[in-house]
Amino acid sequence: MRPRLANAALLTAVAAMAAACQTSAPATGPNRAALPTMERVALGANACWFKSGDPAFAAYKLAPELNSFSGRPRILLVHKGSPESRPLLVVQAEGSPSRLQAFGPMMQEPVAGRITTDVNRWSAGNKACS
Repeated sequence: MRPRLANAALLTAVAAMAAACQTSAPATGPNRAALPTMERVALGANACWFKSGDPAFAAYKLAPELNSFSGRPRILLVHKGSPESRPLLVVQAEGSPSRLQAFGPMMQEPVAGRITTDVNRWSAGNKACS
């Protein structure tokens, strides 16, 4: 009977050591699928670019198109006075984890770097404005 007790004690000790070596699971981040990512981007753009009265975006209007049948939810920036005109900025995501794209005439202007930085920050779950 002693070998069985020794084996049981050894197994208990090994299990205790293994449990002590385990690290806790990393904290989960924001959902990286396309729709939740673009929802975060749309909320950030609305709060930081438009509701804040940012002069860099004063001439534009946000047009979110998050319910996309193409699987590419997106936001558009259009001229404030002519929302039916061609978008000046398109930010869209696709897949899970999402792949972001930003394109349009505004991405050739000095504000492009800021757009990229803001969109990347918001897509990662940071709600801060620049």
